[in-house]
Amino acid sequence: MSDAEEALVQEQLEQLHDHHSEAHEDDIVSIALPAADGEEDIFGLAGTAVDGTQWTVGDCEHRFALQSISKVVTYALALEDNGREATLRHVGVEPSGDPFNSITFDDEHQRPHNPMINAGALVAAYLVAGDSPEEKVARILARLRVFTGVPDLVVDVDLLGDQLASADRNLAISYLMRSLGMISGGIEDNLAVYLSMCSVRVTTSELSVLGATLANGGVNPLTGERALDTRHVRDVVSVMMTCGMYDATGEWATDVGIPAKSGVSGGIVAVMPGRLGLATYSPGLDEHGNSVRGQAVFRELSERYGLHMFSSPDQTRFGRLRRTGGPRLTRV
Repeated sequence: MSDAEEALVQEQLEQLHDHHSEAHEDDIVSIALPAADGEEDIFGLAGTAVDGTQWTVGDCEHRFALQSISKVVTYALALEDNGREATLRHVGVEPSGDPFNSITFDDEHQRPHNPMINAGALVAAYLVAGDSPEEKVARILARLRVFTGVPDLVVDVDLLGDQLASADRNLAISYLMRSLGMISGGIEDNLAVYLSMCSVRVTTSELSVLGATLANGGVNPLTGERALDTRHVRDVVSVMMTCGMYDATGEWATDVGIPAKSGVSGGIVAVMPGRLGLATYSPGLDEHGNSVRGQAVFRELSERYGLHMFSSPDQTRFGRLRRTGGPRLTRV
């Protein structure tokens, strides 16, 4: 990508950021994490292309908890450790239509509906190989480091302690699943694995690299290191498309049409296969637990540049990919 093209993309992302920075306050229903109180104005927007080109706008170096976005990496490792068919026997891939913390299951198959809700993520953590909770956390964390290209990501132990102290609902889900034979063993240990990954803090720019790694067939475009086999990338991105935005996924798929995963901390990571990863952070949430500003940015990006996965070629204003994979936004 030429310097002029990079500069044009940067300019357009800055316009988007400015447009949405001072809007949407009335649409915010809550800020889920006490640590984010007073951070209502924090807003980051970042993109990483599969050729390694990066753009950042706003508060892209502000660190925030991954929360449910970590489910993407945990599920990826569960697939790798167990294979697709064995993983499907334990956790499905269907949207639940219920909030992320609902105590509901696929009764026909005796499994959680999908790995992007809490019940399914707890099963995915259970499926990750390891002789102890510490070993499981170390393995998932190591994989997250490959996805992001950041070697020093760690679990925020203070945040983990807060989450463990308020984990009654996840404990209830876990005990019920054990009683139904969906998982076995130590409930508290498995919960600690799940919540440890929710408690890792990343930046918006690092999160965009995670998205770009999935967009690049599982290879980190900055480091060249493979994070996930291509056959599992397809499954992960597919579940992000159908289940990644809590009980607003159907609306997202219709309006935005880009595979994505959100977290109640206010982050969203999106994947445009073969093109780039995009990420936003803004802690103000709607009634579904999704970032209000983040969703607004993605809606405008999708509409203005024809990024919806079902857009016809004549609707797409993103430009053709160069042989290196770099995208080109164009003025509208």
